Amino acid sequence: MANSTVIESTNNNELKKQSIINMIRSLLPIIGLVAVFIVFNVLTKGNMWTSRKLILNQVYVVLISAVGVFFIMSMGGLDFSQGSIMGIASIVVCKLSGVNMILAVICGILAGAAIGAFNAYFYVNRKIKSFIVTICTMFLFRGFIKYMASNSPVAASMKVYDYDTTAVKLGITIAVLAVSFVVFRFTKFGIHLKAIGAGEKATKFAGVRTDRMKFFIYVLAGAVTGLAAFVNIVKNGSATANVGNQLETQILIALVLGGMPISGGAKVRFENIIVGSLLYIVLNNGLIMMGLTTQAMQLVQGIVFLIFVAIFADRQSLSVIK
Repeated sequence: MANSTVIESTNNNELKKQSIINMIRSLLPIIGLVAVFIVFNVLTKGNMWTSRKLILNQVYVVLISAVGVFFIMSMGGLDFSQGSIMGIASIVVCKLSGVNMILAVICGILAGAAIGAFNAYFYVNRKIKSFIVTICTMFLFRGFIKYMASNSPVAASMKVYDYDTTAVKLGITIAVLAVSFVVFRFTKFGIHLKAIGAGEKATKFAGVRTDRMKFFIYVLAGAVTGLAAFVNIVKNGSATANVGNQLETQILIALVLGGMPISGGAKVRFENIIVGSLLYIVLNNGLIMMGLTTQAMQLVQGIVFLIFVAIFADRQSLSVIK
């Protein structure tokens, strides 16, 4: 009897300890965001605060695009083709913006969804690992972008500047985040996503059609980035050969900085998107304002990224990245 009491007490203490650790992990990204903002605001003598509108303007594209990758990572997958999806969709939006703006937006979304379906086919139907498929498509479609925009940027119609307002860009971003939050938090969609990330075989046995779910998520992620391409063109007015370059890296770093478990599963939180994207943009802009060279910025970002990966990586489930 005494031994069972001791064991029960030890188990309770372990549970409490783990609960405290999980709470600290969940709060760390928010604390980090506030701390980084304050530190850079002091180091730049208030320039960080005065440039808050510029920072907000930069976060729209990353925030919207990160939603699709968030869903993919929730089920334990990866996607390195988001930058190329952004590039192709941006060119489509530019080409059609002179014909009809609504048509341009719809076709940009469809272009992104088509590349997402291309990724999904090889990932789901041909059973190739997600990171291998998306790295291949990243280079494949980056080649198309270089071919179409290498001589000169693909210019959009002047009509796109009518949409270059905070109301439009913020409205689209909030709408995407709000719908995604409700669907992820309050429907079976989110439950099934996290279940696949935690254990795909068990989820199959529970009656979930995991292959269909995975296929749909990659199509959805491409479509969301296609919408983000419209916001990108509204900001820039044209698509260059480097459009969308490094977007996939920015999204991955942003999500990990926000506390996103790399292997997905039950510990995924929707707040990872918002906090992580803001933290990444604030960190990036703060380093630029301090006058650091590109090499120094990459060094600092790499160190911060490694620290957050070490904190949030679930070492027991890393081997199940799909």
